[in-house]
Amino acid sequence: MQNKYMKRGLALFAAGVALILLGYYLKDTELMKYGWAMIIGYLAFGVGVLYIVYSLMRKIERRSLLNDRAEEAGK
Repeated sequence: MQNKYMKRGLALFAAGVALILLGYYLKDTELMKYGWAMIIGYLAFGVGVLYIVYSLMRKIERRSLLNDRAEEAGK
């Protein structure tokens, strides 16, 4: 993976899942407040998914541009 958006997206996705799981663990054990871990986890998860989708859109658009340029050069 060379795309920086995909790397960031996967990192935020994984961090979000980890924080959500931590929040559920804290909720079950009643050790401390779990709300902040879950809120930050869901936000990181959402931003990670958005980064992943954005990187895929950029990849498709780049391929489209390269194909258009190849067609123009072939004329």
